[in-house]
Amino acid sequence: MEISTISSKGQVTIPKKIRDFLNVRTFDKIAFIPLKDGQILITTKQNSATSLFGMFNHRKPKKPVSIEEMEALIRVRRAKRGNGSAKPNYRTHS
Repeated sequence: MEISTISSKGQVTIPKKIRDFLNVRTFDKIAFIPLKDGQILITTKQNSATSLFGMFNHRKPKKPVSIEEMEALIRVRRAKRGNGSAKPNYRTHS
């Protein structure tokens, strides 16, 4: 068991053994999850940038899409929304 004290600012220093166990470093995020029995679960989920590679493969088109095809799809979707204009609708502020 490791013990820490809450500062006057409500901050807690996580003991080194716990930081090492969770493998957390400066600026990592941790989650505090209240459990029904009155205890708190402290956990972290770290994702390196390389672990995210391929995350959206399910959205990948079967074949590359041309700019013309993209523009045509944009026009169709705008027409369905009621904004048939192919040009952006910029508003100016007075």
